[in-house]
Amino acid sequence: MAQNDIKAAMGPFEWAMLVTLSLVWGGSFFFQGVAVKELPPLTIVFLRVALAAVILLIFMRARGLKMPKTPEVWVAFFCMGLINNAIPFSLIVWGQSHIGSGLASILNATTPMFTVIVAHFLTADERLTCQKAFGVLIGFLGVAVMIGGDALSALGINVVSQIAVLAAAVSYAFAGVFGRRFRKMDVAPVATATGQVCASSVLLLPMVLLVDQPWALEMPSTYAIVAILALASISTAYAYILYFRILESVGATNLLLVTFLVPVSAILLGVLVLGERLGTQHLIGIGCICIGLAAIDGRLFRALKRT
Repeated sequence: MAQNDIKAAMGPFEWAMLVTLSLVWGGSFFFQGVAVKELPPLTIVFLRVALAAVILLIFMRARGLKMPKTPEVWVAFFCMGLINNAIPFSLIVWGQSHIGSGLASILNATTPMFTVIVAHFLTADERLTCQKAFGVLIGFLGVAVMIGGDALSALGINVVSQIAVLAAAVSYAFAGVFGRRFRKMDVAPVATATGQVCASSVLLLPMVLLVDQPWALEMPSTYAIVAILALASISTAYAYILYFRILESVGATNLLLVTFLVPVSAILLGVLVLGERLGTQHLIGIGCICIGLAAIDGRLFRALKRT
């Protein structure tokens, strides 16, 4: 494979990384649920990226790795931090203050659809096909079925908040395509992850100081502190290493399929860890998502055509 080529289909290693990424991001809902009881959402977002930046910088130093110093790369880091963290995180936090998490999850699951469209126009090797479009639509339907009709019944209420979450999905789509350039710049995935969260921390700090005034907040409990540390280390630092590793290998369209898998992971973690019940709609939704992922990956459909 040439230096800048993107694989159209994912191999077992890429699928394993994608599933792992969905698990660590699925777990973030639990960590955020604990932290949000004691801390404002914007403060949680800032602590998430700032602590992840510290963790990744320590990791790079321990491994003897150095951050790029060229202005071109750091401008790209700040652009990535803006469109992949600062803008979407803020929009989702604001949107979820007015709409339910179920509806927000469905709206966020439109990310692969926007990514397919953005990648079609901005890349030469991730073109839109009927099979990809079918897979994205089926996957989105699976998310909607799995989360349930109660969430869909809120459509049309608080329209501006819904548009905010959709705008976050569009921002993630552009970020997925924009992030491909780090491979062309010969920046390693761990350095890209570190640079992005460092830039995000700088961008978010003024908003946190202005809006939340953290010096006036009460000291959080041990549970909240542990949740923030887990959110930063597992669901952000480690997650973004996986994110950029998958991105440089199989491209934005395949990477952002993780949006479909995160609700599956969150529900399965709830069943295995918290003893929650797996309903019929969850099984139907998971089945639709599997069909959608298979359609986008393409190999199963090509094998069926040959038989």
